[in-house]
Amino acid sequence: MSDVQPGLEPGAEPEGRPEAQPAPRALDEKDLALLAAVGGVPDDLTDLQRKVLDRLSPRSKVRLLWMVDNWPGRVVFRTVSGLRRLQIFDRAMTIAAQLFTSVFPIIIMGASLFGGQNASSAIGGAGLPPDAEQVLNDTVSAGGSSTFGIVGVLVVLVSATSLSRAMTRAYDTVWRHGRTKLPPKGAWRWLAAVMVLALSIVVAKSVGKVLDKVPPPDAWRLLLIFAIPAFVACYIPWMLMAGRVAVRLLAPGALMFGALMVLAHPFADHYLSTSIAVSAARFGPIGVAFTYLTYLYCVSWALLATAVLGRVLAIDPGIVGRLIRGRLRVDDDYVDEDPTANA
Repeated sequence: MSDVQPGLEPGAEPEGRPEAQPAPRALDEKDLALLAAVGGVPDDLTDLQRKVLDRLSPRSKVRLLWMVDNWPGRVVFRTVSGLRRLQIFDRAMTIAAQLFTSVFPIIIMGASLFGGQNASSAIGGAGLPPDAEQVLNDTVSAGGSSTFGIVGVLVVLVSATSLSRAMTRAYDTVWRHGRTKLPPKGAWRWLAAVMVLALSIVVAKSVGKVLDKVPPPDAWRLLLIFAIPAFVACYIPWMLMAGRVAVRLLAPGALMFGALMVLAHPFADHYLSTSIAVSAARFGPIGVAFTYLTYLYCVSWALLATAVLGRVLAIDPGIVGRLIRGRLRVDDDYVDEDPTANA
């Protein structure tokens, strides 16, 4: 009995049956060299990247290889590859939201329990409009210390560790050394990282007021704006990853983050003082919240981007990478996981 369906010519495929997809082209030497130059591996190659490689002419591949063989091109290509691998826009939004829901409650809790300063002064300084100051101060004064009992303090602190876990996953992706697994006795690192973030905001405001009275005030304030973000950008990943990455490898990204905060400070100060006033007048407390969230998103994006660029510079085989690493031995996609080796 014939297997051919009625009305179908011999050798023809029946309707509705999917056509067999052709096998992807094997990567040639130039393709593998381009992937290696930007820090990629064939297993992580996406369909879009494979299509781009397929459409590149041999001459274009030679030109790209020449570019990545030089330090500027190599840094640019590897940084873009690292940002794509990190999915920086999604990560930055996650960390910004966690910062807003983790760090600010700790600051408000501290202002409520200790009463050293009001919440608006600790978070935003003198740039907040009266309406926004009233919203934050009413939040604190309405409940007082009775709002944050022992149970309330524990809930705030435990909930805040979600920020530390999100940042740990981000830094593990940046450094490509696998998941950082902390034993139960190492969970204090999550809480320590969040407390350092909260204290850095309060200390920056308090110390800034003192330094304004010391001549020359502008120079001291710029130094403070640089030093605290740089310290946070170096200490937080070192603490969260349990010392898996040496401080000297984290330092380039941290220094760049501090320098970027200095450059962005005039614009950020103007943005907060203007946008918060407008948002408070138009939308009330919800407008203030969204303005802060937008600001925190930009800060989180800058923090992750400088971390990626710092890693690229630290592991680069050129002279800059060798100066950063010193005697520390690392290769392109590996960082020694022994904390004692990175001390």
